[in-house]
Amino acid sequence: MPENNEKSSSSAPNGSSVNEDNERDTVPSEALTLPSSVAGSGTLDRLVDTARDYARAAASDNTLRAYAKDWAHFTRWCRMSGTEPLPPAPELIGLYLADLAAPRGTARPLSVSSIERRLSGLAWHAQQRGFVLDRKDRHIATVLAGIRRKHARPPVQKEAILAEDIIAMITTLPFDLRGLRDRAILLLGYAGGLRRSEIVSLDVGKDDTLDSGGWITLLEDGALLTLRGKTGWREVEIGRGSTDQTCPVHALEQWLHFAKVSFGPVFVRTSRDGKRALEARLSDKHVARLIKSCVLDAGLRADLPEAERVALFSGHSLRAGLASSAEVDERYIQKQLGHSSAEMTRRYQRRRDRFRVNLTKAAGL
Repeated sequence: MPENNEKSSSSAPNGSSVNEDNERDTVPSEALTLPSSVAGSGTLDRLVDTARDYARAAASDNTLRAYAKDWAHFTRWCRMSGTEPLPPAPELIGLYLADLAAPRGTARPLSVSSIERRLSGLAWHAQQRGFVLDRKDRHIATVLAGIRRKHARPPVQKEAILAEDIIAMITTLPFDLRGLRDRAILLLGYAGGLRRSEIVSLDVGKDDTLDSGGWITLLEDGALLTLRGKTGWREVEIGRGSTDQTCPVHALEQWLHFAKVSFGPVFVRTSRDGKRALEARLSDKHVARLIKSCVLDAGLRADLPEAERVALFSGHSLRAGLASSAEVDERYIQKQLGHSSAEMTRRYQRRRDRFRVNLTKAAGL
């Protein structure tokens, strides 16, 4: 019997609930239409539908879902305030941002990064509806600058999963089909420095599915992953490990062999008894849940209460772990993680010699 698809709802900052099932139509129907002066036809109507499909593909599903929540919350806020969301008035947007930073009642304030992301969501939706939201308008820019100055904090970084940690985590997994899959997910995600969405979007071959985010090529010396990332396509090379027990490529081959996966998504759901692979692609939420459960089972950071231990680790812990553990030139880590700058890579490195280059001595002091 197939596992049920995961459904979840999230609470908006002011207490309202938004169901993800109603948010997928993130490109409004009026966003891409024929000019009023052009008469419709079967061919043109088909092209309108095609253009809408391409518009939906302009951003990732996760981004579009987040933007949909942002717009739903803003329109609800407007209704409660007795105003209309369109056209987007800069004065109104400024008041909305202020309410996010210092909400009324018992609602929790949003972080500066969340407020900036929400503003991006509003700007995107306004643009799709033919309006321009000028983020440089003084009613928006000055309010946002004040929020940054008053509430900005250094980013909270997730704990890195180091080499000894990932080995301890995979030893907690069983050797049934589900265990083989989860072991491959952890080792491949760690060795490749992959985002959780990149892990689950992999297909066995090129163009296997429409929602593919990349594919794998198994070679004698390792595996080559071709990934569609945030900035375009990139290749990630994952070499074979020193032992079969810790080798990500061996773990991947074991999963593909015993699960009989030869086409379509690499990582799929299993039957409830963990003995049979199904066709449905895993959600990226599975990776986050897997990491947290293995962290608890392996006893990582046992000095902290369970809730704090769970909060310390996330999907990004795998990327941070690779960046912190691999003792190679920083350029290779930057390439593996797909970062456009070395500064971004350094943010992922939880342990490194910050004073390896001593400019004080180099300057003669």
